[in-house]
Amino acid sequence: MLFGPDKIKTMKTRILNWIFWACLLTLTACQSAKTASSIYFLSPESGTEIYSNTEIPLKIQFLEGQTADSIVYFIDGQRFAAVKDTQSVKLDTKAMKMGNRLIAAKVYRGAEAQEITTSILVKPAKAPQKLTYKVEATLPHDTSSYTQGLEFHDGIFYESDGEYGGSSLRKVDPQSGKVLKRIDISSDKFAEGLTVLGDKVIQLTWQENMGLVYDKSSFKLLSTFPYQNSRVGWGLCNDGQKIYKSDGSNMIYILNSKTYQEEGFIEVYDSNGPVDQLNELEYIDGKIYANIYQSRRVVSIDPKTGAVAAEIDFSGLSVSNANADVLNGIAQDAATRRIWVTGKKWNKLFQIKVLN
Repeated sequence: MLFGPDKIKTMKTRILNWIFWACLLTLTACQSAKTASSIYFLSPESGTEIYSNTEIPLKIQFLEGQTADSIVYFIDGQRFAAVKDTQSVKLDTKAMKMGNRLIAAKVYRGAEAQEITTSILVKPAKAPQKLTYKVEATLPHDTSSYTQGLEFHDGIFYESDGEYGGSSLRKVDPQSGKVLKRIDISSDKFAEGLTVLGDKVIQLTWQENMGLVYDKSSFKLLSTFPYQNSRVGWGLCNDGQKIYKSDGSNMIYILNSKTYQEEGFIEVYDSNGPVDQLNELEYIDGKIYANIYQSRRVVSIDPKTGAVAAEIDFSGLSVSNANADVLNGIAQDAATRRIWVTGKKWNKLFQIKVLN
């Protein structure tokens, strides 16, 4: 159907009028919601994006003629400031965790107490530092291993090999690539990341909601544990005290090293926003190194805040076997500070040195 110029102009006018009244009604509704409450956050508005290392003013709006005896402020449930009246308060985002942070104020007036909330989204102020690397040595790697996790302890590589019907846990000789010890995982489980802590090896499964704990020496299965908020398993590492677990999102969960239960989490962000697809993990020099799934990008994360401090592009690594898949495997020898990377079914394992 075709319309003439006058018909089109009339339709445009009607549409513009409809948009105007819709916006006016929305604004009126928002203002009504605010005035229905005698107190609300004037600043920051809920969802405001804030760069870290800045101070933001907290301002509360009262109805005309109203005031407060005292106000107590909280960030994610933790008290951080208290004032006796409506004097201004500034929130310092330095060292604050990245991601969504809940701000609450408990306002006291006489015997009454009223709680109001708002939220901010914190992102790193600086873009990640671009690091480079050089290859210092090349070692053989078993091309049958669909590498999901890699760690180096006591002169040996511990490796988790994935896929349904082909998953295994391995000890591997670094120089020859020979598998020194191996146990196969039942075909209904897809093995994922692993970490070695003390005399135990902890291995994840993908969608089976189960972690596996082995004796480091014998590979005897000692126990299992269920997941909690992180419903799937991808990568694992530890700092000697805490265990860090990824699930393919931008979240890294912090597990108790004895019970394997979640005790917290960090949200991983760079200056552009959330960094998703976090996979294989390794704890190196106070940072969590994470491979971004289906890429050769590795990011260095501050475990206290979740901010991405640096990143490395390993696109220059060359493997020759036709069945090689994505990069997925990071390990460090803490004693010598050597670092290795490999990938799923790669024929090589690269010893690399990170350069500034």
